[in-house]
Amino acid sequence: MIFLELVLQNFGPYSGKQTINLRPTLTDRPRPIILFGGMNGGGKTTLLDAIRLALYGHRTQCSTRGNLTYSDFLSQCVNRNTPPTEKTRIELAFEHIQDDQLVEYRVVRTWEKNPKDGKDSLGILDGEWPDSYLANAWDEYIENLLPLGISNLFLFDGEQVKELAELETPPPLVVDAIQSLLGLELAERLAADLDILVTRKKKQFAKTKEIANLEEIEQKLHQQKKDFEVATEKLVDLEKQLKKAQQKQEKAMRKFVSEGGKIAAERSQLKQEFQDVELEMENARQEMVELAAGALPLALISPLLEQASSQGDVEILRHEAEIALDAFQERDQRLVNYLNELSIPAGKISKIQRFLDRENLMIEEDINQIDEPWLLADEEALTLLENLLRYEIENCRKNARESLTSLKDLEVEINVLEKQLVSAASPEAYKILEAALQEAQTELARIQIACENSKRERKKLEDAITKTKKELFSYTDETIERHNIQNIIESSGKVKKTLQLFKEKLTLKKLNKLEMEVTECFRYLLHKSDLVHRVAIDNNNFALSLYDNQGQVVPKNRISAGEKQLLAISFLWGLAKVSGRHLPVAIDTPLGRLDSSHRQNLVERYFPSASHQVILLSTDTEICKSEVENLRNLEAIAHEYLLKYDAQKNQTNLERGYFW
Repeated sequence: MIFLELVLQNFGPYSGKQTINLRPTLTDRPRPIILFGGMNGGGKTTLLDAIRLALYGHRTQCSTRGNLTYSDFLSQCVNRNTPPTEKTRIELAFEHIQDDQLVEYRVVRTWEKNPKDGKDSLGILDGEWPDSYLANAWDEYIENLLPLGISNLFLFDGEQVKELAELETPPPLVVDAIQSLLGLELAERLAADLDILVTRKKKQFAKTKEIANLEEIEQKLHQQKKDFEVATEKLVDLEKQLKKAQQKQEKAMRKFVSEGGKIAAERSQLKQEFQDVELEMENARQEMVELAAGALPLALISPLLEQASSQGDVEILRHEAEIALDAFQERDQRLVNYLNELSIPAGKISKIQRFLDRENLMIEEDINQIDEPWLLADEEALTLLENLLRYEIENCRKNARESLTSLKDLEVEINVLEKQLVSAASPEAYKILEAALQEAQTELARIQIACENSKRERKKLEDAITKTKKELFSYTDETIERHNIQNIIESSGKVKKTLQLFKEKLTLKKLNKLEMEVTECFRYLLHKSDLVHRVAIDNNNFALSLYDNQGQVVPKNRISAGEKQLLAISFLWGLAKVSGRHLPVAIDTPLGRLDSSHRQNLVERYFPSASHQVILLSTDTEICKSEVENLRNLEAIAHEYLLKYDAQKNQTNLERGYFW
């Protein structure tokens, strides 16, 4: 899990909208630390509260909540300079691996000064799209990812480390988180649930009554079950016989068909079909004869008829041209006579006469270019010829093709029917085949009826068994319940002992691994590597004990307050490692009372290695100039932010950079 971005709007001392990049990378290179600098009261703890609030909502225990109701707490978190039209908003974007896929979610919580229904509005964005289903089930989802019970082991502050360092045994909140992280609370929760179950069952046990004398019903049920088994075996045997009978009937049918029995049975039908096809063939031949008696033969001389049609058209044109020439000449003569009457000069009339003569001569030449007529057909004859060529002959051809195709199909059908009639079995063979087939079919029908009867009998027995069971259960429910309750009560004690043994072995196994991790972390952070050889953890209260190289206990008063704080940090670090959860670590006021040597070890060894993402919230007296320069030289810082608090406006502004 990696936090990507935190957006604060009108939250606590943060006025307006401020966006914080939390990605633990710089120029695509991994750098785990995101460093926040701020003076006391400047809003560092508020950032940690914002992350907790975004993840857990009403379940979170923020630093300023105390005993406030969730509604009052939300109202308290609204920045005092928030305009009435704006809401308070927290957004936390993070990514993690789900089903071997990298997914990114953005948790958005908004509320007003007086929250509606006393709570905030939660929205979950999957990438860029709202996921209403995930928003409704968010508490269950985040519990699987970063359970609230162990969140204090990953999102902690210096006061928590200080308290853990000063106490002989970890506080109850840390103990619960340790058990949850190591999976130890499961056995205790199961044991508590068993106690509740036993108490509940004992109350039921007092109300139940023993019912006896059920042997008769049980014997009846036993006999019915035996009869059911016999019926089942009988049905299985009949189904085998049915399968053989089906095979026998199929074999007889195949033989009946292959040896012409089927055709012989259908002989009269085949003969009738043969006669019908012959009649159709005769009709088709008659149609061909009728076509041959009509215009169809003229299709053979279609080219000659086309030529005659063309010649007739030409002769009609010549005749029309001759008539037109005679008409033109008569008109021309009338025109010349009229011109003479008009007293037009003779020269001009002669020119007109010559022009008209030339025109008529050209028409006459065109007529002479056409051959002398020889067909001498009138227009009616040519119209009949055109109709014959364009329609009648074509229809005759089409009908002839259809009749010829039909005749060929009928000839094929006749041949098939003739072959079938020839292959039909003789009457004597047909009787034998028919008898064999009928015998097989009768046997099959008999076994089918027997199977159906057997199934009905078996179903009747099955219903009877069901009825008897219900009758038996109606009598024995209380008895069975009593026996079950008694078994549960007796078994619960054994289960509790097993759970206790399981818890002891699991605790021992987990704590052995935790001791090794804490020891390694503590020795890694100490500048006196010979001070402690082993850190032991008590199985019951998780108290820490230190041992030197000789196996002797190192008293707690021999180690300084700074070393105790390093031990507490090592304990939290070891728990994070043993948990196997790849989660971010956020530390508020991380250095406390450490001296310069221990500070350097913590800065150089713990902060860059605590997790793949480490959010540090520090004052200028904790991570000072030398420490931040060390972290920069180690290339461990991805982003640096400075929280500048304006006392006059009572608000904090976020700037890039650190104190130095």
